[in-house]
Amino acid sequence: MTLFDKGESDPMSWQKTPIKYQKMRFISEWLDNEQSFTDLCERFQISRQCGYELVNRYKAEGDAAFEERSHARHNHPNKISSETTKIILSTKQRFPDWGPVAIKAWLESEYTNQRWPASSTIGDLFQKNGLVKKRRLRKRVPPFTQPLKHCNAPNEVWSADYKGQFKLTNDQYCFPLTITDNFSRYIFCCDAYDKITGIKTIKSFERVFYEYGMPNVIRTDNGYPFAGNGIGGLSRLSIWLVKLNILPERIEPGCPQQNPRHERMHKTLKIGIESNTRSSISAQQKWFDKFRQEFNEQRPHQALSLKRPREIHTVSRREYPDKLSEITYPDNFLVRKVRTSGEIKYCGKRYYLTELLHGEPIGLEMIDEERAIVYFGMLRLGIIDSKLDKIRRP
Repeated sequence: MTLFDKGESDPMSWQKTPIKYQKMRFISEWLDNEQSFTDLCERFQISRQCGYELVNRYKAEGDAAFEERSHARHNHPNKISSETTKIILSTKQRFPDWGPVAIKAWLESEYTNQRWPASSTIGDLFQKNGLVKKRRLRKRVPPFTQPLKHCNAPNEVWSADYKGQFKLTNDQYCFPLTITDNFSRYIFCCDAYDKITGIKTIKSFERVFYEYGMPNVIRTDNGYPFAGNGIGGLSRLSIWLVKLNILPERIEPGCPQQNPRHERMHKTLKIGIESNTRSSISAQQKWFDKFRQEFNEQRPHQALSLKRPREIHTVSRREYPDKLSEITYPDNFLVRKVRTSGEIKYCGKRYYLTELLHGEPIGLEMIDEERAIVYFGMLRLGIIDSKLDKIRRP
């Protein structure tokens, strides 16, 4: 090792020079023994205790004393014992579908005299031992902020969804699109597709609208193509529905219980598919048509007092139009056209909505001089606030 010469610059700050070289300079001047230990520590702006610790370490370790030591704790107060780890992991194996919160609560009720680590620590233990599946990252869709509509008659509320895809016997995936009437449980369509696209979905809706008329509301989940990531969860499909004066409403993410009648039908459909998987999309579609006919016309439903859906359902009086009409707003609304950039202008400022609304009229219902509720048709998108210079959720 080559120590710094004593003739170099005078006292240095421990905060300005790398710590390794500060230690080397201190030991070099201590070895020269030309000043008291107290003065030496004062020049290097350290305590006598810190100086003695460095000297003792140099005596014991030599050059290694100048290297930085790990600051990790030797003992951790929250370290889980091997016995506790064994119990936690065996409980997880017994209840593989339970999460760390449920596991911790169960352990606390079963082993009342033992302290258990935090749920987050238990979760880390599961992940370390490969007992947790990583969740797939999903784009978050803005929540639907208006209350869900109740249905007291046919065609007030319909539901639509893509039931989980499954493999045909030829290893091709099938994606069934289902549309039903919430009041009568009538299945309008169960269409077999090889993939999910907005164009195919709209074609199915058009065919159903031509045959059965249109509802007031269509309830879906938050997946594509029913919802998008932009303001109000708008997608091309939901914009098209609004222009037909149909309210597209969405259940909360992860809450299929908000659409129980449609989910119950899907459960019946899933059971049927398990023993009736076909070898092609066209063959599967033939079975779907048979299933739909049996469900609508033959199967009694307890919720319908053992009546069949066809006995309850009636065709909607709202006919599918040949041409989409212009969206209009009440006279007290301000109306703004969406620019190519997806923006509208309000109070001299520009606010971004979405390029999907390019050319569409937006209604602004004034709250006060600085705020207005933003509407696209009957769909409330948010509240524009010129003071905060943003659009927030309604």
